Amino acid sequence: MSRLISLILAFALTGCASSRIEQVREASTGIKQDEAMVLLGRASYNEKQTEESFTECIADALNEGENPIRLIPEEQFKDDLYPWFEPRTAPTSADELGRLFAQPGVQQRINDANVRYLAWIDGDTVTIDSGGSMSCTISTFGGGCFGVSYWEEDASYQASIWDLQTLTSTGQISADATGTSYLAGLVLPIPILARPGNAACKGLATQLRAFIVGES
Repeated sequence: MSRLISLILAFALTGCASSRIEQVREASTGIKQDEAMVLLGRASYNEKQTEESFTECIADALNEGENPIRLIPEEQFKDDLYPWFEPRTAPTSADELGRLFAQPGVQQRINDANVRYLAWIDGDTVTIDSGGSMSCTISTFGGGCFGVSYWEEDASYQASIWDLQTLTSTGQISADATGTSYLAGLVLPIPILARPGNAACKGLATQLRAFIVGES
């Protein structure tokens, strides 16, 4: 029993995520107080979409602090650019945004909305490994769970940033985070969550803010 307790405590100390952020800048940036940015999550309608909760996490982070970045809601932006973001005609990758921007009338719609930057968010969180074992029993004398199970997740996301004033790409920011979560059982199951998706969100949002305002 003491060995199991020691093992659970050791796992509790290692339930964390590590992240890596990389940036490629193609043009200088900067944003005025009356200008805004929009976040668009990948939505291919045929493949797995970027989680809405991830783009919401980035939006919440960009709205915080002394100098928040004004954001246009994704649905409002799509409505303003109707019908170019209808499922059958919407771009399915950052590379296809150039084709969209070349359409007649798009530039005027963007100018009317006063949206300066668009960040196309692409990626997802996947489980890459799992293992361990846990058993739970219930009897007239009580019950409980014993054992340890784990799962390792990888969260990989990329933000492609477009300057909608010049309709050109200004760069990309990528965030990759991995973490191992545990479910330890000693009578009651105890979850020890790494949350690599949250780590990727915070790292990407911090770098995205600095990128947009033009900080080196």
